[in-house]
Amino acid sequence: MNWTDERVEMLKKLWAEGLSASQIAAQLGGVSRNAVIGKVHRLKLSARGRAAGAPTRQKKAAAAAASGAAAGARRQRSARPVTASIGATALKVQFEEEAVAYHYMRPARDVVVPMSRNLKLVELTERTCKWPNGDPLAEDFSFCGSDAGENGPYCGYHSRLAYQPVSERRRSR
Repeated sequence: MNWTDERVEMLKKLWAEGLSASQIAAQLGGVSRNAVIGKVHRLKLSARGRAAGAPTRQKKAAAAAASGAAAGARRQRSARPVTASIGATALKVQFEEEAVAYHYMRPARDVVVPMSRNLKLVELTERTCKWPNGDPLAEDFSFCGSDAGENGPYCGYHSRLAYQPVSERRRSR
């Protein structure tokens, strides 16, 4: 699509009137919204008028503050501050602090930590605990190696660490 002088003038006029890129594309015909946006940027037409029916955010905030002040004078209530988001702060997220409840786990009284046999991978059998000790990339890496029951790959102690009952998991959330 070729931008003729008269189409560029029409684009400038419509842009100054505050029409959107989609509206301008529809009026010009044969051009897409993105083509209009690209031409506007190349012509550096960023400063433009607003459409008559769309008040700016600052005007809305001022009107809300004025009506809030009048209502506050009638009702003797504290007015809420009205914030206007301008520019890059429109998407800024504000966080409120909340109290966090910490879950205290009471230690079990009769916990017996098994003596680790420090077995290498090739030394493991079906009856030995396969709980890893240390960093797998280190030379001194080993497995627990204690006697494992028939119901899993770990000894009793490491089974309690690995598998939590559903009620415990729900409580810790």
